[in-house]
Amino acid sequence: MMGSLINAFLQLFYPHQCLGCGSDFLRLNQLLCSRCIHQLPETGFFEKGENPVEKAFYGRIRVEEAAALYYFTKNSLVQELMLQLKYKGNRDAGQFLGRMIGHALKTSGRFTGIDLLVPLPLNPKKEFKRGYNQAALICMGISEICRIPILNNAVVRKQFTESQTSQNRIARWLNMEGVFEVRDPEQLVNKHVLLVDDVITTGATLEACGSYILSVSGTRLSIAAAAYTI
Repeated sequence: MMGSLINAFLQLFYPHQCLGCGSDFLRLNQLLCSRCIHQLPETGFFEKGENPVEKAFYGRIRVEEAAALYYFTKNSLVQELMLQLKYKGNRDAGQFLGRMIGHALKTSGRFTGIDLLVPLPLNPKKEFKRGYNQAALICMGISEICRIPILNNAVVRKQFTESQTSQNRIARWLNMEGVFEVRDPEQLVNKHVLLVDDVITTGATLEACGSYILSVSGTRLSIAAAAYTI
């Protein structure tokens, strides 16, 4: 009762609305109301082996498990979350998505024995311009739920690449040659790494980064993302 009264008082002086529907019936630390959260288009991939995300990497790199939490479509709430995260400086969107992935990981029964979370690296120039790496924010949310440590600097992105949204799979793959580098392989030896990104399209960037991780002795690789394009 007291908590509800405090929340109502804070809403009066610091209005806080759901990003999806505009409702103010939510706590100050919430991004979406319960109704909008339940309407997000879940893929079910975390519970299902041989899902489309895993199949995207068949014959490309060795992946233990792979999944994305939501379907990404145009003019959807998932797209708005990505816009908020990548272009409007909304860090809370990244941590919210990470927490949702964290809950999915804990209940999936498939992603077991993960030792480290590795966010897909951004080029330093792009990260400086944006102010953060959106994948690192997602990792923070996952770590909050799953208590898995984050390793931010073992793998780095040493080349700037332009947006690949209009490129086909082969062009994306060629564009990623030589982009990544493992700077601190000792931290990855014999570890099961969960490589994390925001949206999976062709998977070319994750494939390129993952191949460098797998070049380290004894590593195992799994992949998780907030959304999957259909």
